[in-house]
Amino acid sequence: MITAGRQFNNSLPYRPSQNNLLAALPSTEFERLMPHFEIIQMPLGEILYEPGGQLKHAYFPITTIVSLHYVLTSGASAEFARVGKEGMVGIPLFLGGDSMPSSAMVQTAGYACRLASGILKEEFNRAGAMLCLLLRYTQAFATQTCQTGACNRHHSIQQQLCQYLLLTLDRSHTNELIVTQELVAFMLGVRREGVSEASRILQRDGVIRSRRGHIEVLERSGLEAGTCECYAVVKKEIKRLLPIPY
Repeated sequence: MITAGRQFNNSLPYRPSQNNLLAALPSTEFERLMPHFEIIQMPLGEILYEPGGQLKHAYFPITTIVSLHYVLTSGASAEFARVGKEGMVGIPLFLGGDSMPSSAMVQTAGYACRLASGILKEEFNRAGAMLCLLLRYTQAFATQTCQTGACNRHHSIQQQLCQYLLLTLDRSHTNELIVTQELVAFMLGVRREGVSEASRILQRDGVIRSRRGHIEVLERSGLEAGTCECYAVVKKEIKRLLPIPY
């Protein structure tokens, strides 16, 4: 049974309902969880969990974007999924694992709604709307991870960069993204020189404007023309499975 929690602070600038998954909950279930939601600020680079670490909270991004990636013993890394306002971080909590062999890092600073792991598990075990919604999201998430693996193996850095920028743009409130080429290379698991060359081509074609630590998207259609099929596959699956805007 859900116990009483700290009352949600209505003076905060963001609301749990600004996360699309939480907004899709029936009003009765949303109101039952409302006292347990906590809006938190998430700075760039914050680590939400590390490999093997126990997850204590689920995170429902509002304006923040979280990158999930694997880091090898050699130090090499590759992103396998990204989560923004369309989803949540903490799938192992309701699947019974409580931990992951990967890391979760804040890629774009912003705000998120946090929910204690015990509350999420209890709500999931009610076998109501939350269970159905989270399972459908898990299927969409699995599609994203599988498609990312195929993309990293078979598509060019140019195509991967276009997809990276589109996926980030979809989760942002602005066309100007605060991200360095070093971070993009780290997330894609490629050399920085490859990202620099791909970025230079996009700038030459008037698609983006890049300066230190910032990438401004000038022509979204240029990114869509330059990306691979993976972007459309992931977006279509999210739209198919989840009754929420994306």
